[in-house]
Amino acid sequence: MTNHLPGPFSLVPFVSVDDMMKLVLDIGIERMLCDLAEAIETDFMRWEAFDKTPRVAAHSEKGVIELMPTSDGQAYGFKYVNGHPGNTRSGRQTVTAFGVLADVETGYPLMLTEMTLLTALRTAATSAMAARHLMPRGARTMAMIGNGAQSEFQCLAFKAVCGIDRVQLFDTDPRATEKAMRNLAGKGLELIACTSAEEAVQGAEIITTCTADKQFATILTDNMVGSGVHINAIGGDCPGKTELHRDILLRSDIFVEFPEQTRIEGEIQQLDPDHPVTELWQVIAGRAAGRTSDRQITLFDSVGFATEDFSALRYVRGQLEKRPFFTNLDLLADPDDPRDLFGMVMRRQSQTPAA
Repeated sequence: MTNHLPGPFSLVPFVSVDDMMKLVLDIGIERMLCDLAEAIETDFMRWEAFDKTPRVAAHSEKGVIELMPTSDGQAYGFKYVNGHPGNTRSGRQTVTAFGVLADVETGYPLMLTEMTLLTALRTAATSAMAARHLMPRGARTMAMIGNGAQSEFQCLAFKAVCGIDRVQLFDTDPRATEKAMRNLAGKGLELIACTSAEEAVQGAEIITTCTADKQFATILTDNMVGSGVHINAIGGDCPGKTELHRDILLRSDIFVEFPEQTRIEGEIQQLDPDHPVTELWQVIAGRAAGRTSDRQITLFDSVGFATEDFSALRYVRGQLEKRPFFTNLDLLADPDDPRDLFGMVMRRQSQTPAA
């Protein structure tokens, strides 16, 4: 039976993992990445309309569990997400997530959805959207360092949004590179498997780092980064976790989502608290410069921010109106008299046949 979006006092649409896969395939992955990039960029342009706060994080030795909330005054969204690098050793995902979109006026949820897949898509879309404003003109080659669960999404987003056609891949685990090469075969990219990070960055105008280990790491050393490149650093996303040598940061013009969060979690946690950075929304809105010269090193120090999830939730909710890949959940108590919740329970008891 065809699903229909429920009314505001009825059931809540739930997008399962299977539903999300159907949605992605029905839209087309590259089309969806472009659509998400547009939705995220649109919301960055109205940045000042959003409530903004660093995510609420519970850290442990094994990983982190976070809540990422925001609102534009009309809708409210939040994402629950974890990051546990050691999970892969037991066959689990490093990152899992789910999210909720709600109506501010009533407080009622409008949608519940998986966001493990959706986070990978919105992260890739954000990376490519930012790079479109910051990368060298005519860039065609990207180094993809870290070939885990997000790598294919990143590569396809940069192809669809930025026009790259060559990817040089490296991971410390050759099986991860083999996996990425296999998944990306036939997707319109020239794929080069590299045996070191140094080899991967040779000739690349864009360098994406996306590694999982929760530690201070040096994936890129200063001598590996020449002038004129754009660095998309997305692996460093919590306190104590970085990927770039500090000297690279000192040579780069750094762009961030929300400084109050990035100074805690991003690459710039290595720098002085007052080190200058540019907020990405200002570039998108035309209030600040992005790339200004051919020799400039631009660095997008991305840790992910709640407005990006809000944009993704808003986009998916809109798609459900024409692509009914969801299940209606009986999530909301709806008594005949809103003051008589107890009576609703008692009436249910009277309707239950005796054993």
